[in-house]
Amino acid sequence: MASVNTNYGAMVALQQLNSTNSQLEMTQSRINTGLKVSSAKDNGAIYAIAQGMRSDVAGFGVVSESLDRASSTTDVAIAAGEAISDLLIDMKEKALGASDASLTSTQRSAFNEDFTALRDQIATIVSNAEFNGVNLINNSTAGIDALANADGTSTLTVADEDLRLTGSILTITAGTTINTVTTASATVAAIETSLNNLNQSLARLGTASKALTIHSDFVTKLSDVTEKGIGNLVDADLAKESAKLQALQTKQQLGVQALSIANQSSGLALSFFR
Repeated sequence: MASVNTNYGAMVALQQLNSTNSQLEMTQSRINTGLKVSSAKDNGAIYAIAQGMRSDVAGFGVVSESLDRASSTTDVAIAAGEAISDLLIDMKEKALGASDASLTSTQRSAFNEDFTALRDQIATIVSNAEFNGVNLINNSTAGIDALANADGTSTLTVADEDLRLTGSILTITAGTTINTVTTASATVAAIETSLNNLNQSLARLGTASKALTIHSDFVTKLSDVTEKGIGNLVDADLAKESAKLQALQTKQQLGVQALSIANQSSGLALSFFR
């Protein structure tokens, strides 16, 4: 039936064209953003999951920074401890030399001057072994905590190691000298004890540093895997979208032609009155 009031063919053609335009808009959005789910209206459930995972990735970044700071602080403490160990070895050599009873007072005094200079250098090293405001070998803190998970509910702790001359690890003091045979002999024994204690302290710091490094590597891998998972959920297949774009563009052109043909059908009514 030919009618000027109702053009059902045009209605159908318009519906199909609108559907094609909607699909084309969606495909173009995916190509522009690289995402098949870029907002909640695309897929609410997937978007919510992806946002939660993005939150975890952001948290992993903070965890990595925290672990890096703790690792650097620990490495500074280890470097200082190793320097002190070298000084103790030199000091033992001086003390052992000064314990020789055949030395003159002048010779023993020279040994003592060298010894005290090395002894005072320990205090200098301890006071300067600081990173980011934290010193792990001067008893200024109980230790340093590093974040271990994205929720901030777990931490890794590196305990303080008091390497001061007034601390418990080194058995020599700021007043230790080797100006007599007796004090020199006693100092040799004290330095040997200090070296044993210091080696244990360095072992603890080294173990803690290794633990931080291992966990940092794990967090990096975990972040990468999580990001890959997000991509699997929301990333668009651009090759597929490109092919779909061409098909929809062709379909759009055909839809425009179909609508044009449908709109011409109402003009047939005029032919009945010629």
